[in-house]
Amino acid sequence: MHLAIRNFLILLVGVILFTACNGYEKVLKSNDVNYKLERANKYYDQKKYPQANAIYESLLPVMKNTRNYEPLYYRYAHTFYYLKDYLSASYHFKNFVDFFPTSKDAEECEYLHSYCLFQESPKPSLDQTYTQKTVGALQTFINAHPKSKYVAEANKMIDQCRKKLETKAANAAELYYNIGHYKAASVAFEQVLLEFPESPTCDKYKYMIVKSWYDYARKSIKGKQEERYANAVNAYRELIEEYPKSKYISDAEKYSTLADNNIKKLRNEQ
Repeated sequence: MHLAIRNFLILLVGVILFTACNGYEKVLKSNDVNYKLERANKYYDQKKYPQANAIYESLLPVMKNTRNYEPLYYRYAHTFYYLKDYLSASYHFKNFVDFFPTSKDAEECEYLHSYCLFQESPKPSLDQTYTQKTVGALQTFINAHPKSKYVAEANKMIDQCRKKLETKAANAAELYYNIGHYKAASVAFEQVLLEFPESPTCDKYKYMIVKSWYDYARKSIKGKQEERYANAVNAYRELIEEYPKSKYISDAEKYSTLADNNIKKLRNEQ
């Protein structure tokens, strides 16, 4: 008895799946544009996004320049979004804005274009091309829609992206220091300060410039040492002037004192 019920259930599921697939295939192959659009919208409303996506795509060429093209393309772009295909979604949201710049949905789609790029932004150790694209797209959106309800969220995403970019740049500078490329490290830390002046760790970067110049001088030939020790001392002075409450001042002072003593010693030797 139980076996018969089990077999019946398996058969029933198979029939349901076959009917569902057969119905979808029938819609996809149909030449009735209105029927296909109606079914695609129904699939969309039922959150059957793969089916809706495929049918919408088949309708794009024949629906272009009709009054239904705008809502069709809006939903088509969203199917990619709901399927988490963020690259495709970003591309089509941007297209929607280009195709329908005066649409009531243009602002939302422009924001979602940026949001989807943000979803492709990787961790700081990886290539940050999409992070940079995200910042550019979000800033363009904010400039175009300063009073949008999406501005607060857009600013948060920009902050997160800039933190990634800062981490990437700071890690590269630290790597230069760790492998003994001290001049390159000092230049890289200066660049981080220039690009991220609002960072809460700017004092650390300035401290690392002090260390980099000191170690660079220490490893240099005598004829170059005085100038490079002087750069370490100057970097220390900038640190205490710009960040008087920094926790790095005590350690930086040691390097500055050593650098100053070495300058005096070099001058006495002349």
